[in-house]
Amino acid sequence: MTALQRVSAAYEAIEAVNRPEIWIHLRPRADALAEAAVIDASAAHLPLRGMVLAVKDNVDVAGLPTTAGCPEYAYTPTVDAAAVAALRAAGAVVLGKTNLDQFATGLVGTRSPYGAVRDARRPKYISGGSSSGSAVAVALGLADLAIGTDTAGSGRVPAGLQGIVGIKPTLGVVSTVGVVPAARSYDCVSIFAADLSRAEAAMAVMATGAPDRTWPGDARLAAPPRPRVAVPRELPGLDPQWSAAFGAAVEQLRAVGVDIVEVDLTLFLDAAKLLYDGALVAERYAAVGEFVDAHPDAVDPTVRSIVAPAGNIPAHRLLEDRELLAQLRNRAMKALDGIDALMVPTAPEHPTIAEVAADPIGVNSRMGRYTNFCNLFDLSAVAVPTGMAGEAQFGVTVLARAFEDAVAADIAAMVTGESAGGWTSTPGKAVELAVFGAHLRGQPLEHQLTTLGARWLGPVATSPRYRLGALDTTPPKPGLVRVAEGGVSIVGERWSLAPAALGKFLAALPTPMMLGAVEFDDKSWGTGFGCDLEAASSGKDISEYGGWKAALEAGAVG
Repeated sequence: MTALQRVSAAYEAIEAVNRPEIWIHLRPRADALAEAAVIDASAAHLPLRGMVLAVKDNVDVAGLPTTAGCPEYAYTPTVDAAAVAALRAAGAVVLGKTNLDQFATGLVGTRSPYGAVRDARRPKYISGGSSSGSAVAVALGLADLAIGTDTAGSGRVPAGLQGIVGIKPTLGVVSTVGVVPAARSYDCVSIFAADLSRAEAAMAVMATGAPDRTWPGDARLAAPPRPRVAVPRELPGLDPQWSAAFGAAVEQLRAVGVDIVEVDLTLFLDAAKLLYDGALVAERYAAVGEFVDAHPDAVDPTVRSIVAPAGNIPAHRLLEDRELLAQLRNRAMKALDGIDALMVPTAPEHPTIAEVAADPIGVNSRMGRYTNFCNLFDLSAVAVPTGMAGEAQFGVTVLARAFEDAVAADIAAMVTGESAGGWTSTPGKAVELAVFGAHLRGQPLEHQLTTLGARWLGPVATSPRYRLGALDTTPPKPGLVRVAEGGVSIVGERWSLAPAALGKFLAALPTPMMLGAVEFDDKSWGTGFGCDLEAASSGKDISEYGGWKAALEAGAVG
């Protein structure tokens, strides 16, 4: 489908579903079609070519008003937010700005003068928030991708309730330039998509710009082959159907070889309460408090009741709660030593719009039970759908440590049965290594790569200028050497790993092995295993088999 066709189909679908509460500003169709025509005419590599994008209306899109769900707050930016600019440069076409809980203060999707955003399937139920319109736009197929923001769960709760994927990256790896703040210390830009592969592709694009934090050189770029995943020993707030749905997700992980470890979630839940019930809510006032004080009648009463009093919190209480949070985080992370990720229900229930109206604070507080602690603890997260809990859609969230976003995504893929894309294995964050022997998948030294968080990328072959010799080592391994004539193409595999991880790997490399430049069959060059010529010459030449695994299968190696 061309970009023009996809944009035309999107506008037709928007008219057909007749859900005006999703959008605050919809671009004129002619403008979007003109942008699509430029994309179709471009010969550039555009990883998101022709995908249509919805943008939460606290994130700037040049030429469209940014309201943050408050008409009196509106301004019209002249440049895109960094995340929007990255997606557009990759070929995505913006459809418009989506509704949200005002000033991103809420997890329900009802706190907006533009109307409550209804669930995609059951209109009497909430969409979840605060990224309500963005999530429903994706759930209804109106948009391929949608930008949200996530401070307390706004990029995960609506994903869980709408049966879609929501990726909340490590704080700072996607720039928040051009985003109206909710609580600056904990805000991040998130992405929604119908499936994990598309969400990862978009996240890879958004993370290529200038991040607010530097990606560490030793980050793990993949989950280990047999990860250890923690799950709550108890599930407060879940009824029997929702508990059963979570249990099914746990069993799915067990079925694919994941080790499950039950943990006490008390420390996490105690930290979650600090975001609104403690002094940390002062960050909400720092973000928009002066506007709320100056325009009280323009602000949703529930939002005002949260933000305005936060301006009276004394500094010493904020410092005390930050110290308490640090203690809780340290103890909680210690409890997860040796564990790769934590899996929790994304939301504990799916209330109706009427239930929220009757108890706006209480219901909203319950919705954040399993999400509020995430950004406070500096965790990455991937929310994925797992099926139904009665008549409601159910989902889980996989959480991993900061900068281990790929670990969370890999384990989330094990829950859904999808293939994770490894969006953190992008240039600038990773280097590639070609291997040809004992480090191939299934071979005895593969663990030396997987323990460093390396990600398998697939097969590769050298140019026809190489010979392969079987070395007299334990375990058996081959030596690859480049020759002037008489060479053949040798099959290997590519792995991606963090730069510092490659340094550790190289430091531990025994003689006569070495790393150097290898020419591939497409005439490109990369880093790969080689061998001292003298050592390789002393071994048995197995080049005729075209690769180490083929030689093993043929019994050519003793």
